[in-house]
Amino acid sequence: MDEIIITPSDDFIRRIISEDVKSGKNGGRIHTRFPPEPNGYLHIGHAKSICLNFGLAKEYPAGKCNLRFDDTNPVKEDIEYMEAIKKDIRWLGFDWDDRLYYASDYFEQLYEWAEFLIKEGKAYVCGLTPEQVSEYRGKWNEPGKECPFRNRPIEENLDLFRRMRAGEFPDGALTLRAKIDMSSGNMNMRDPIMYRILHSTHPHTGDKWCIYPTYDWTHGQSDAIEGITHSLCSLEFENHRPLYDWFLAQLPIKNPPRQIEFARLNVTHTIISKRRLLRLVQEGYVTGWDDPRMPTLSGLRRRGYTPESIRDFCNRIGMAKKKNIADIEYLEYCLREHLNKIAPRVMGVLRPLKIVITNYPEDKVEMLEAVNNPEDASMGSRKIPFSRVLYIERDDFMEEPPKKFFRLSPGVEVRLRYAYFIKCEKVIKNQKGEITELHCTYDPATKGGDAPDGRKVKATIHWVSAHHALEAEVRLYDHLLLVRDPSDIEEHRDFTELVNPNSLEILYPCYVEPGLKDMKPGYRCQFERLGYFCIDPDSNRDRLVFNRIVTLRDEWAKLQKVEQIEK
Repeated sequence: MDEIIITPSDDFIRRIISEDVKSGKNGGRIHTRFPPEPNGYLHIGHAKSICLNFGLAKEYPAGKCNLRFDDTNPVKEDIEYMEAIKKDIRWLGFDWDDRLYYASDYFEQLYEWAEFLIKEGKAYVCGLTPEQVSEYRGKWNEPGKECPFRNRPIEENLDLFRRMRAGEFPDGALTLRAKIDMSSGNMNMRDPIMYRILHSTHPHTGDKWCIYPTYDWTHGQSDAIEGITHSLCSLEFENHRPLYDWFLAQLPIKNPPRQIEFARLNVTHTIISKRRLLRLVQEGYVTGWDDPRMPTLSGLRRRGYTPESIRDFCNRIGMAKKKNIADIEYLEYCLREHLNKIAPRVMGVLRPLKIVITNYPEDKVEMLEAVNNPEDASMGSRKIPFSRVLYIERDDFMEEPPKKFFRLSPGVEVRLRYAYFIKCEKVIKNQKGEITELHCTYDPATKGGDAPDGRKVKATIHWVSAHHALEAEVRLYDHLLLVRDPSDIEEHRDFTELVNPNSLEILYPCYVEPGLKDMKPGYRCQFERLGYFCIDPDSNRDRLVFNRIVTLRDEWAKLQKVEQIEK
């Protein structure tokens, strides 16, 4: 794997950690972790946490970052998700070396600690139904009521808990709850559930267990077991921190981790919810987790995003303490910046219009020189075939053009990129009056340059040779959701009503340069004047399939100009 260069941000998390290092806390160690629940694929929101946790480990000498699957719910978890998560992290440019862990590896230790709390009189077995538990907890502005089983004798609690583990009770019959404070203003402290009965096969431990710890009981202790120094969590865990601290304080644990919360990444037009993304997959709104319209890392990868652009985006937006929303246009801006440097230029025609150069020899083929990337001379040049019959973009011709239309029209000259001046002499139509082809003439004296007589043209258009071009299918993507503000998506009665019915447009046949014939899925390039494109895995020898990664139009720059004008 290539070395990843991390450019540290000056943010409140790094300032806190730097102070801890200077003071010698934890012996100056920095040990973080990325702890996904394997109940779905990672999305762009997770990229921020990945870059933060793995990035910090690279910034400090001897820093470490674990990958830990917090696999506490076998009903929703799957090996498929675990493998996808590992693939996404590596694609993003990070690795956990030999530090791959599972919270389920600690189930025995967690069970022993649960018995320890029971013996200390700080946990009890509850027989209330979920509905009754909710009722007894009360509301945020009024205290809850004590569970009628709260004061069971310690020995009875131990006996019931051990029988829960032995499988004597059906799902949901009993739970183990911490005995904290039913009048607390923090609902998480009102005797939270630590264990529930689930007779379900676990993807990592199989059928060894039929009781499973809750996330809240597992998370902090797992960090402590692994020696994590800084437990970095998104803001929704801020109200859970007192509970994590309470658990750690009751147990024989030295040097507990320090939890720091930051605002999760919200992006306009984007769902940051695995539960909602799963629904889109299950109900067929998308073709799968890696659909190029999805904000999952696998979807972004398939669409053609680069890991460098995502890391750059995460670094630029930095860390915030309060909820904020990043513009999807800013992510696209970071993507364009990177693609502009690395993507070779080619010519492709998405909506083809045939032109015949009537004064060009029928059997002649020229190989013209084309620059691969004007941003990087080291990428060299390529040869492209030019012949009598070409395809141009249908939008580059108008039979009755408006005043400021400078592209091809009857009697008007334009330049063909890397080739000649051409002039439209005749428009051919079918019986329906639709334009089927154009007859043009070319000026052989203008090859690759200006006309000797000094005349100028106002437009240069792209093209491909009809006889040599490859047929291709091109998929154009728009926002998957019609609503810009993610909070509007979250609050909508049924967010699927906001799915954009026009988020995918498929064009066929399109035509591209013959040099793309042997390119593999994942290959990125710029179709000149049209945007950046990537070869999709659906491609085969008979048909190339391209995904448009992003247009050439920079919406972020436009937004910035608008903001400056408004100010």
